Amino acid sequence: MAILCPWCSLPSSPSAPSPDPAPGLCSASSPAVSCPQPSSVPMFCRSLPLSYVVFDGPAPQTPLVFLHGLLGSKGNFRAIARALVQRSGRKVLTVDARNHGESPHSPTMSYEAMSLDVQRLLRQLHIPKCVLVGHSMGGKTAMTLALQRPDLVERLVSVDISPTESVAVTDFLAYISAMRRVSIPNGIPRSTARRLAEDQLRPAIQVSAVRQFLLTNLVEAEGRYMWRVNLEAISHHIANIMGFPVFHTPYPGPTLFLAGSDSPYVSSEDYPEIERLFPEAEIQYIPGAGHWVHADKSQEFITAICNFLLLP
Repeated sequence: MAILCPWCSLPSSPSAPSPDPAPGLCSASSPAVSCPQPSSVPMFCRSLPLSYVVFDGPAPQTPLVFLHGLLGSKGNFRAIARALVQRSGRKVLTVDARNHGESPHSPTMSYEAMSLDVQRLLRQLHIPKCVLVGHSMGGKTAMTLALQRPDLVERLVSVDISPTESVAVTDFLAYISAMRRVSIPNGIPRSTARRLAEDQLRPAIQVSAVRQFLLTNLVEAEGRYMWRVNLEAISHHIANIMGFPVFHTPYPGPTLFLAGSDSPYVSSEDYPEIERLFPEAEIQYIPGAGHWVHADKSQEFITAICNFLLLP
């Protein structure tokens, strides 16, 4: 029989330890962070304090909270956030997920844990309800939070991801493998380090835009180059990240699945599960957009979000 944790109502079985780092470029390690939860709380259900940026707007309506995808960061939505403040007047937050960007690292990487992190941030900022917008992995985190705590989510936008298994359509396994093989000598200029990293990524990742996206994670500390994403934890939990938790109670609020017409991540095969869990969902495809809808067709993306906010 599963014993539920009193802090997060998740089965209290500890997560498996993170594997030893692979040879090559290391992932950046985050310093220990203080947590208000007792040390007796299992690590796998402790929330983490996330890094975020607030883009203030004058409107009193519910703020938007953006959650990035796998191997991304809050910076992915910087321009989108500024544009939405101008168009809607609303406050917009962009957030780094655990093991990404400037947020702390943890050996645990599950949608339940990432949902708890966002819930902690909402409490911290005294935000009783938000419009939650998540891309890819962030979309699955957003869906998880909405299904767990619908009272916190006024509206939901899932960007190019459905509440189903993603393994068959993703290239991220190859991206992670390529990043873990990168090796850069210490003490060289950043421009040289970036060029070397890109040269080593190129054989496995032919698309320049994808390489540039991954290289946003290359950081330097005291002359040593590393990935700021926690590749060890991500690799260890990749099956969870590509999957989606089991839920039986639907989210009743307005939901938009905003997908790229050139992306395989949201297909007609996913429609029954979308309808089961999100009965008020609208599915919209942006023509000419791939998986990174907000980057490929930013103006169309912004317009779709603004139109969704105006719906009753």
